[in-house]
Amino acid sequence: MIHYDDPALKHIEDEIRRVYGSYKTEDYTKCECLLRARKNILEEQVLAHQKEILPDIVAFNDALNSALQQMYDRANEVYAQIAPINPDLELEAKCFLSYDYPPLHPYQADDRQELWDALQDVGWNPLYDTGVTFTFELPRDKDEAFDSITGMDCPPPNWNEGLDKELTKDLHINRAFHNLFDHTRFALTDFIFVREFNIEININFEEATK
Repeated sequence: MIHYDDPALKHIEDEIRRVYGSYKTEDYTKCECLLRARKNILEEQVLAHQKEILPDIVAFNDALNSALQQMYDRANEVYAQIAPINPDLELEAKCFLSYDYPPLHPYQADDRQELWDALQDVGWNPLYDTGVTFTFELPRDKDEAFDSITGMDCPPPNWNEGLDKELTKDLHINRAFHNLFDHTRFALTDFIFVREFNIEININFEEATK
């Protein structure tokens, strides 16, 4: 279905790894054409075979929902503990894809982790700075229900832009899926094989002490 060993794709990925390995702080705008070209090559192939990857789309979306629910619950639990102590404290929660290259990905090679590191670098992929979706903040978002912040408060089809409308008409897709697919430089096949996530919760003590 996807020719991961395509010479043009391999050349682009080799160049991404070379530049990233030499200049990890390189400004994303200087490498945007490489990431865009790679994404276009991969998605031109995979979007012609969406039925074959539909189970992985569903499995990823389910795993993503679970991770965001965990982030939402944990953030509210932590905030409930700190708010009585200092109501001026602000909490930020973010959810990221696993830092490790997905072991379920059908293409495994020694250079994949380095490529994965480059794709997750916010200098190269700036819209990934807040993770899979926007930052969940407390107390700002304390009245927001989970379905609201994830865009799941409307019936399907939802957030399936760019996918086959008929094939995905019954899917309740998370807004974070749409963010990764449409707004970041990840290709669809980069993230649909991810099942593990990293949750970050930060408390802003500096603002509270001003």
